[in-house]
Amino acid sequence: MVVESVSQDVARLELEKIPQHVAIIMDGNGRWAQERGLSRQAGHRAGTENIRRVIETFARYEVPVLTLFAFSTENWSRPRGEVNHLIRLIGRYIDRELKALHENGVRFRHLGRLDPLSPALRRRVEDAVELTKNNDRITVNVAFNYGGRQEILDAVRRIVEDGVPPERIDEELFSSYLYTAGLPDGDLVIRTAGEMRLSNFLLWQCYYAEYYVTPVYWPDFGTEEIEQALLAYSQRQRRFGGVVDEEGTRRNHRRGRGPTP
Repeated sequence: MVVESVSQDVARLELEKIPQHVAIIMDGNGRWAQERGLSRQAGHRAGTENIRRVIETFARYEVPVLTLFAFSTENWSRPRGEVNHLIRLIGRYIDRELKALHENGVRFRHLGRLDPLSPALRRRVEDAVELTKNNDRITVNVAFNYGGRQEILDAVRRIVEDGVPPERIDEELFSSYLYTAGLPDGDLVIRTAGEMRLSNFLLWQCYYAEYYVTPVYWPDFGTEEIEQALLAYSQRQRRFGGVVDEEGTRRNHRRGRGPTP
């Protein structure tokens, strides 16, 4: 079977071929529901149910960091009922899944701004972060009320507030002011539902990430699709603006420099 072949290929991947940070734009909940004659809310519920399975699969393949794009700063413009439903879902997800995630060694982090959320939901998110902060099987970042441009602006403001001299500002320092401080840059960005857009997601961190787009809607994105993505990633030659020789070895890579003309 094709599925068995893909699984066997992924199982043989060399450790260095496993991405250190996978970021997923979880798209297609509404279309998944529409094709089944269901409400968009039902699609979002199905998408939320899929999160545990996806986390477990990436943990099994020893991917250290997984970032899930759940709600963008632009999503506030959606119908109020849908927005309220999405906000309730994140709270319910924490209530239902936190114990199991903690017991399975998952470290939970939030990316984005918490201030528009209710005090009760903010506390639940903060408590989840605190409870799991020492877990080390896999770090799962949930990007909720997140925007890539907003993240960069927030970092700039904090640098200015801290009075950092201009000559001290470099990529390493700037990265330390981002929501993802202390985590590796993105290696692989996966987008479900076939759209070919960045959607304001991890603009700084994924500047040299490999992109993988699948037509599968997020509620149906499972182990087979994850293995296909990991296999595709393992077959890419990552140049980072440098040169790859005939043996596939990257040369002349200097982190932070643009592509070679």
